[in-house]
Amino acid sequence: MVRHTLEYHKNPHNTVNRYKHQAVYSLTTIHTLINTTPVLHVSFTPSPDDPFPVILPMIGQMGSFDHPSRGVGEVLDCYLHGYVSSRVMNLARRKEGNGKGMPVCIAATKVDGLVLSLTPNSHNYNYRSAVLFGHAQLVSSPEEKLYAMELITNSVVPSRWQHTRVPPNAAELSSTSILRIKIDSGSAKVREGVPLDEKGDMEDEDVLGKVWTGVVPLYEVYGEPVPGPYNRVEKVPEHVEGWREEVNGSIRGYAVEAAGKDAPVKRREVGEED
Repeated sequence: MVRHTLEYHKNPHNTVNRYKHQAVYSLTTIHTLINTTPVLHVSFTPSPDDPFPVILPMIGQMGSFDHPSRGVGEVLDCYLHGYVSSRVMNLARRKEGNGKGMPVCIAATKVDGLVLSLTPNSHNYNYRSAVLFGHAQLVSSPEEKLYAMELITNSVVPSRWQHTRVPPNAAELSSTSILRIKIDSGSAKVREGVPLDEKGDMEDEDVLGKVWTGVVPLYEVYGEPVPGPYNRVEKVPEHVEGWREEVNGSIRGYAVEAAGKDAPVKRREVGEED
């Protein structure tokens, strides 16, 4: 049976207008970017009277409490973790019972390579970025709160929750709040490939002979674990070391592969910006 790839519907908020050929609306791509980015940036408007929007670095993860077996390619919520009396939690608390909740945007970005071209203007990055638009509400159910805390903990290192002292005690639970964001829409933008310069420069032998062009792959590396001062476990557990080796290979492999792909070719569409 053929399974269709789910996508976010395009609307004025999430539609990519520049370089539309690099736009992605696939739930799998967008949710994977959110789940694999250690720090998300969450933006919101604190009040109608405040002239400045607020952007906070937060830890989050996609999931579904009602349907926990759903994969990244299916409809999911985004859970964000924070201190109980933090600004964003207090704002969400004040908006309880007020329609859908507090409007927020969530952004994730990965840089996979430095694209070095013939001219300064044509330099670029290989990158993946995603933005989600939705409404945030505080999680009130103890069961859903524990679900989200486990989900987010395991996003740091898979299976970490079960290898710690759990469940959290009363003080830990009372000091932590969880936001559930119902996603309205989202989009991603992805650039992979070699440099691409203007035709005139690429045919100029003098320029070609003077300027090095190519891609410098860029990727995160998880280093050798360093034991803490009160650690008494002699060997680094497999759920840490095995994951570290696997994810390092995966991240590096993607960046190197992206560096050798063909440059994205712009397909001009009616009404597209230059």
